[in-house]
Amino acid sequence: MADVKDRVDTPTPPPDLPKLGLIGWLRWTWRQLTSMKTALVLLFLLALGAVPGSLVPQLPVDPIKVADFYTAHPDLAPVYDKLGLFDVYKSVWFSSVYLLLFISLIGCVVPRLQVYLKAMRARPPKAPRNLNRLPGFQSFETDRSEAEVLAAAGVELRKRRFRVESYDGSLGAERGYLREAGNLLFHFSLILALLGIAWGSLFGYRGTVLVVVGNSFSNSVAQYDDFTPGRAFKPDDLPPFSLTVDAFKATFQTDGPQKGAARSFDAKLTYQVTPESPELKSDLQVNHPLSVDGTKVHLLGHGYAPKVTVRDGKGEIAFSGPAPFLPQDANFSSFGVVKAPDARPEQLGFEGYFLPSAVIDDLGPRSIFPEALNPALVMTAYYGRPSVETGKPESVYQLDKSKLTQFDNGKDDKLRFQLGPGQSITLPDGRGSLTFDSYEQWVKLQISHTPGLNLALAGILLMILGLMGSLFIHPRRTWVRVRTEDGRTVVEVAGLDRGPERGLGDEIDAIAKILNQKQEQA
Repeated sequence: MADVKDRVDTPTPPPDLPKLGLIGWLRWTWRQLTSMKTALVLLFLLALGAVPGSLVPQLPVDPIKVADFYTAHPDLAPVYDKLGLFDVYKSVWFSSVYLLLFISLIGCVVPRLQVYLKAMRARPPKAPRNLNRLPGFQSFETDRSEAEVLAAAGVELRKRRFRVESYDGSLGAERGYLREAGNLLFHFSLILALLGIAWGSLFGYRGTVLVVVGNSFSNSVAQYDDFTPGRAFKPDDLPPFSLTVDAFKATFQTDGPQKGAARSFDAKLTYQVTPESPELKSDLQVNHPLSVDGTKVHLLGHGYAPKVTVRDGKGEIAFSGPAPFLPQDANFSSFGVVKAPDARPEQLGFEGYFLPSAVIDDLGPRSIFPEALNPALVMTAYYGRPSVETGKPESVYQLDKSKLTQFDNGKDDKLRFQLGPGQSITLPDGRGSLTFDSYEQWVKLQISHTPGLNLALAGILLMILGLMGSLFIHPRRTWVRVRTEDGRTVVEVAGLDRGPERGLGDEIDAIAKILNQKQEQA
């Protein structure tokens, strides 16, 4: 008994498993990376990683906001910088997730392409042993020979678009192979779309620029208001075109419940493909971009730019020209600033509103219509010691008032004034003047080049086509088997849907009925 107890209590040693080795570990890593679960996890991480790109100011898009973030959060900003949060889409960690996702999807798709291609070329299988157990089944007897029945069945099945294969005493038929072609097309198109997106993100670029009517733009990085290049983009890749905004016209609804709604935007452009090429004309409208050497120029928006002249305390012109103001509401009440840092003995600054159709009521100065029917400039003014250039970027739409003092009106209140075109105001204590000369309009243009766009769109369209094929084409297998019993031919017709059943029994009954009818006609 003691020997038996010892044998029972003695633990069984674990079996000796072979070591994976370097090749084994590489295979295991590849299988984990190319699994669908890993692809879904990486896709989730990519979406999660894009969140900081929307919440944290991005250096390629708005360097001024990044500089303001450094000023407001001097301790947190260096940490964000080390983590790459100011340029998320070019950070090491985001690029790593994107690259791993790309590899994972390729690893998932390529093996499936081989599987679907093999399935699409496969022969219809032989008839199962027990056809009467299938969902669709019919059996009948006939005096015709086995060969005649099989020949008639083959003709009928081919009429119904089945692929037919002959076996000993039976026929195997299958249709719906295009479903496998749809799966094949879907996965292949996924690769095309990924390649197109990667191509565009590497070699493409996108930027926006605000151009006042009468001014020009040359396609160089320095002239963009914001510019987002691809990772492999080089400034020398920019096509050397230039354009001038000759005129801009916007029309608005003048009555009814839609009063003030935009009806059309039309920008007249003159452009050159190269500095040596002849000038060409273009009528730029919303959703009708200008195409120049593979680059698209879109019209995004418009606004007003009051033309003003600022004179300093010495009577010298410190600023003269248009100052773009940004619309704040549907009636184009536009906020903006005018800076004169070179004014002496003190620098000057102005901020306020341009009102295209100005009225003053209980709500204060405001615009009641987007078109310039009664333009007015409502401003306040500041002065301060001349500043020293630091090289730090500043917004042309914001006035740094931390070192400026607002003018008083001499009546224990701050200076505020309204000017119409041609009117001027002299600042208190002879510190200068501001003249509202006239106004111009500006347009905002988006200039982009996406080299892989057509490939990505083709991939997406083919993906939709393949998905429709895989969803709406229903594979079906049908068998006809014959045998002789007591001098008569027994015919069995059966079918099986590879998926949800859709009228299988009706088709099997119809095939059996047609074969029976051919017997009676014979």
